[in-house]
Amino acid sequence: MASAVSGRGSFIVFEGGEGAGKSTQAQRLAAALEQAGRAVTLSREPGGSPGAEQLRQLLLEALPAGGWEPEAQALLHYAARAEHLRKVIAPALAAGRWVICDRFADSTEAYQGAGLTLGPEVLRTLRRLIVGELEPDLVLVLDLDPEAGLGRARRRSGQADSYERLDLTFHQRVRAAFQDIAARGGERYTVIDAAAPIDSVENAVFDAVERRLGARLRS
Repeated sequence: MASAVSGRGSFIVFEGGEGAGKSTQAQRLAAALEQAGRAVTLSREPGGSPGAEQLRQLLLEALPAGGWEPEAQALLHYAARAEHLRKVIAPALAAGRWVICDRFADSTEAYQGAGLTLGPEVLRTLRRLIVGELEPDLVLVLDLDPEAGLGRARRRSGQADSYERLDLTFHQRVRAAFQDIAARGGERYTVIDAAAPIDSVENAVFDAVERRLGARLRS
């Protein structure tokens, strides 16, 4: 079981490619934790605070001609993350709340690092400066074949965002990066088959949270 800082809440992140079901499972976990008597803050990246949500619009919709350069994307993601961490995540954890976030710093490593081939030294420096010791206690990587995930995402929204419009090879690099991050990350990471039925994915999520963080989610 993870040993959290005394009095601090637990920080859980859902990661994975497009259409993997991160938002659905984050909502289900938040509801289960609240039912179990935990105070929960459910958030997302990019976004999660007013300033960060404005940056989300820039990244996903209001693109300049030709799109953002990889370095610019990474800097915008970390600008949003800095706002989110300081104004939402850190205060919630300090108040003893459980924070569940749909994406965090590993997404920048996977999308901008592996997907757009941005050098790892830039991302390591940004992560050290912005995230520091506020790393998640548990990262749940929902793993799904990119072609299936993109199909899900497009059926769900009917309109692809800037990342969903990138080619399949990009998304294959992203998937491989998440698998590598999880393999290197040790016991803080759990990889879950997101192609399984939604209730089976939920059970795997609950198993990981109960095992790692000691939360009792089922009677």
